[in-house]
Amino acid sequence: MAQISENKVVTITYDLSVTDDNQQKVLVESAEADAPMVFLFGQSGLPEEFERQLDGKQAGDSFAFSLTPEQAYGEYDEQAVVDIPKNVFEIDGQVDQEMLQVGNFLPMADNQGHHMQGKVVDIGPDSVKMDFNHPLAGMVMHFDGKVAEVREATQEELDHGHVHGEGGHAH
Repeated sequence: MAQISENKVVTITYDLSVTDDNQQKVLVESAEADAPMVFLFGQSGLPEEFERQLDGKQAGDSFAFSLTPEQAYGEYDEQAVVDIPKNVFEIDGQVDQEMLQVGNFLPMADNQGHHMQGKVVDIGPDSVKMDFNHPLAGMVMHFDGKVAEVREATQEELDHGHVHGEGGHAH
């Protein structure tokens, strides 16, 4: 039976909880059997400690572990909350009001062309306050799940750096 290791395609189901301000675990995400998480181990972009916790496991194995902000997406950074001139969001001189809603995540690029997601947190008359922190920044994350499948990655998946087919990327 295949074990999780570098360049294996891994399928897992899990519940993700975070610790709230009252030190209670709050469920924020589930990956169930009908929509599992599928990723290329070692090239997933997931936190290194997340992958380290799964390393060596095989189909049928359960897991339960926690990641601190330092092991995951870092502490919440107030500097990552910025005001952006509203005209940046104009298309043909108009702001798309459907797109520009508090709570929406928008694809953005910085001055160097790096792509990132920003969350709209406030809309003023002349500017939009955006939060570029990862949604889980500053949170202790608790994973409780099971390894559903481990298989060899195809050469195409290795070349592309992601999973193809069911649960993966379609070209």
